[in-house]
Formats: sequence, structure tokens, C-alpha cells
Amino acid sequence: MAIDFQTFFAACTPDRALNLAKPEDRQFYIDFSSVRSAKVIQRLEKTIVLLSDQTPMTCQLFTGHIGCGKSTELFRLKAGLEAQGFYVVYFECTEDLDLNNVDVTDVLLAIARQVSEKLEQDRVSLAQPQGFRNLLQNAVNFLQTPIDEFEVAAGGFKAGANQEGEFKFSLPVGIASVTAKAQKDKNLRDRLRQYLAPRTNSLLSLINEELLIPATAALQAQGKKGLVVIVDNLDRVGAQLNAAKRPQNEYLFIEQGVELRRLACHLVYTVPLVLLFTNDREQMVNRLGGGLEPTVLPMVPVQTRDGQVYEAGMRLMRQMVLSRAFPTLTAEERLERIHEVFEDAASLDRLCFISGGHVRKLMTLLYSCLQDEDPPVSRDTLEGIIRSYRDSLLNTVDDSEWKLIVQVVRHQTVMGEEQFKILLPSSFFYEYRDNEGHWFGLNPVLAETRQFREWQERV
Repeated sequence: MAIDFQTFFAACTPDRALNLAKPEDRQFYIDFSSVRSAKVIQRLEKTIVLLSDQTPMTCQLFTGHIGCGKSTELFRLKAGLEAQGFYVVYFECTEDLDLNNVDVTDVLLAIARQVSEKLEQDRVSLAQPQGFRNLLQNAVNFLQTPIDEFEVAAGGFKAGANQEGEFKFSLPVGIASVTAKAQKDKNLRDRLRQYLAPRTNSLLSLINEELLIPATAALQAQGKKGLVVIVDNLDRVGAQLNAAKRPQNEYLFIEQGVELRRLACHLVYTVPLVLLFTNDREQMVNRLGGGLEPTVLPMVPVQTRDGQVYEAGMRLMRQMVLSRAFPTLTAEERLERIHEVFEDAASLDRLCFISGGHVRKLMTLLYSCLQDEDPPVSRDTLEGIIRSYRDSLLNTVDDSEWKLIVQVVRHQTVMGEEQFKILLPSSFFYEYRDNEGHWFGLNPVLAETRQFREWQERV
């Protein structure tokens, strides 16, 4: 059967995270744990399973480069925990939060909304959260701004009446009504934080006592082992200075880390990778992670420390591409049909290697090829896409960065926060793991440039 190009094209969308609960996504999934030198998801899952009946609940930190596949792996964690009897609430915090301006109360309200909404959808009944309702109503009064949606939610109209004819307050609707209004108006958002900040402890108590603790009890009565909340995309909180002149990511995860950890459920937060390179790293580990080391998802290695092609990693990267074209075939059968996707096998290897093992970059380059040409993709088309990628990246590198790049290449390590902020977010380097530990490899598209060779001779 020939390739269904439309299906293949859609499957290569770069920002598509695979939800392993969906059969149509499961067929595309490639397990890279054997070459990443770390069974990261098994580690997160095992910790929750073995400490499911302990208090306080676990709070684990998960990080890695943007686009390295964290969301797909978190869906895998969700599926694994659900298979073992846990009730899991996964959400992308970008649905609720402005990550350029976020405070701990914003995150707490987002978690409360997402959990209560899923419980309502799954018809898990809890007592009316009167304290939470009063807190929200007082916040509306403090804002002195009409919020019609909240009045409807508070009256219970949207939630409907119960069997006794009494209206029921909908917590997710109530929270969404207040926070959505505040998100649209910076002054309103600042005033809402002004109201909630001194009441953070009260907010935490209400979330725990009126939502998370009774929800866990209700779920356990249904045979569930516990409640797990996975907050994805929080690692995208940037380092811009906030009103207190502190980098936003440090303020949220370090200064406010204790509050983020106090929720009465198992938690997994994605955190910015840069925070592992700051002097306050241990504070974050202790305050937010409770002493548990963050779990890092490294790149898929396509080369070794000494620059040799790493065949095991390349083999899996090939399968990531070919599974999009031939999801129902075996690995061996896919390899026999490479010529239907690329001009030759060498072109597929070229694509996999130049990606540096960055799974989203691999999909981005492939998607760009398919935008230009129907399969089989020619070598000329592929090289044209690579040149465009190379030139775009080269335009961002200045002389001081070239000097730093050469130094890091020689030592294969990034030293400190300042080097990290310059080199890794710009995709100049990727982090890998092997039996000796972690190391940093230069982005292959930069490694083959004339400019890099010239700077190697100068420095």
C-alpha cells in the first residue's frame, strides 16, 4: 500500500505531542529510553507508586530542552499510572496562564480549576466548596468589577439543579470566570494577586480541604490508588524580571516553591532547565522537590563524545521518521520502504544526524521537506532545508558566542548559569547522557560550518 501523504503530513506536525492513551498516537511512539541512559519515566512512575500512601505526597521535577519530547513522555507517565489504578489530571498550563507574568496563586488556581473540571466531567461528586466559593466571591467584591459569568456560576445556573431542585456551585466555572477576566486586564490581574497574595495559605487550605483531600477519598472509594496532577509547559516560564526585580522563573520555583509543593496530591511539575545551573539549584530541589533530584530528559544521542556516529540512537531516530509514514508496519518492514519516503537511505541518515537527536527539530526539518516536495524527498530538497536552518542559526551567533562555543566544545561541559543562558536556549548545544554522565555536544548544523572551523583555529 502506498503512503497516504495527507496522513503522513499531519503526523509530522512538529509540535504534536503523542497521547499514548490514543491508539492512533501510540502507533507513532518510539521508546528512546535504551539510548538516553536514563529510564526517566519509569523513575517518576516508580516513585509515585511506591510512595502512594505516604505523607506528604510526592512532588517531582521534570525538565529538559524545549522540544526534546517531554510532553509525549508525560503522556506515557499518565498512561502508566492510570494502568496501575491512579487517577491522573494532566494539563498544559499554557491553557490557563500567561507564562510571561505568573505568580504562585495563578498556578494554584489553575490546578484547582483543572482538577475540579475533570472530576465534574467524570461525575466524581464532592461536597459543595463553600469556603472556596466565599473566597472567590470576596475576590470579585475586592476587584469592584462586574463579572457576570461569576454571578451565574455562583448562582449555580451553569451547573444546573440537583435532584432536590437546589442549584449547585461549579468550582471550575467559578475559578475560570474570575481568572479569565483578570487575564484580559493587567490592572485587574494585579489587583487579584494583591487580594490573593496575603491569603495564599488560606487558598492552599481550601484547595486541599475542599477539593484534593475529599477527591482522593472519593476516588479511593472507587478503587483508585490516589490522585496525581501533572503540570506541563511550566518549564516555559522565562527569566524576565518581575515587579520585584527577580527573574520570574527563580521567583516562582525557588522563592515560592514551598507553596507549590503543599498541595495534597502527587505532583509532577516541568521546570526550566536553566534552574539546574543556578547557584540556587539546591534551594529549588529542597523547597519544591522535597530533596528529590530533578529528572532530566536528555537528547537522543546520534553521536558519541568523540564525534563518532552512534548507531543505536540513529536506528531509533530512523524509526521515528518511518513510523509516521508506515505506522502499521514492523521496524524491519519500514526500512525496506525507505525509498518511498526519501531518495535514498543516506538522505534519511543525513536528516536524523543533522537534527542532533532533538526530536522536534527532526520533525520540523521533515515537515519543511514535505511542504516543498511530495515523497520521495530528494537530497537536493533536504539540503536546501538544512541550509536555510543553518543560515538562520548562524545569523544569531556573534563573536563572543563563537569564542564560548569553541571553549565548550573542547571541554564538553557548560559551566554555570551565564554560559547556559547563552548557549542552550539558542540551540547552539544539546545535552546528552551516557555511562560517564552528561555531556554537551555542538549542534551538528553549526559543527559543519566554515565559521566554526575558523574560530577553532583562532581560539
